[in-house]
Amino acid sequence: MLNIKDKVVLITGGSTGIGYAAAKIFLENGSKVVIAGRSETAGQNALSSLREISRNVEFISADVSNPQHVKALVSNTVELFGRLDIAFNNAGVDGTFASITDIDDDDMGEVIDINLKGVWLCCKYQVKQFKAQQSGGVLVNTSSWLAKGAFAGSSVYSASKAALDGMTRALATELGPDGIRVNNVNPGYIKTPMLSRFFDPDSEEALPIKAHAPMKRFGEAEDIAKSVVWLSSEGASFITGETLLIDGGLAIGGQR
Repeated sequence: MLNIKDKVVLITGGSTGIGYAAAKIFLENGSKVVIAGRSETAGQNALSSLREISRNVEFISADVSNPQHVKALVSNTVELFGRLDIAFNNAGVDGTFASITDIDDDDMGEVIDINLKGVWLCCKYQVKQFKAQQSGGVLVNTSSWLAKGAFAGSSVYSASKAALDGMTRALATELGPDGIRVNNVNPGYIKTPMLSRFFDPDSEEALPIKAHAPMKRFGEAEDIAKSVVWLSSEGASFITGETLLIDGGLAIGGQR
């Protein structure tokens, strides 16, 4: 059902967390993978670990908010592996979670530049490559449960992710005739370095959130990565324009 052997996969934000977990699964299933990120150190560390699974993996340093970086990232991926079949646009930042009156304008700009403009730029140049190949392709973008949910202080982050959901629907409509599928994953509380900047997921502070979730736990990076790989595969060949909420049921309404 996966049928991803020898597929060329580009993963932004691929050095840690969900992106790194996805890279592992793609490699384990025979894909060729390029991971990208801003940190050379994190990228090289991830590359060293991933090469224990397969030699068909490379790291490229890139800032997704920079059009020239993104253009070069796509072209360098093609130079390395000959083509591009799947892109997982996962790079993102959390920014500042605070009252709208306390968030600095520059902080707002950085979140939008990376979470929205960065994904848009990646999609733009990835689609150009897909069309040049005339072979279709798959885009999966990382949104968030906060695209539809919210809490006090999440105005900028929620806005950046909600915009991705809208963009995905528009791109799916536009690109379907070219055989290009576009979907989002919307993670809930996932045990990644980003979550740990807010609180320790294994601490007492986290217990009320886990108690509220039907599955009584936080997600693991692999929980999201497995869904990303499936959405990229032949098993999801008739799915496009969707936002897949992966939160262990946390967002279900009602009293619990």
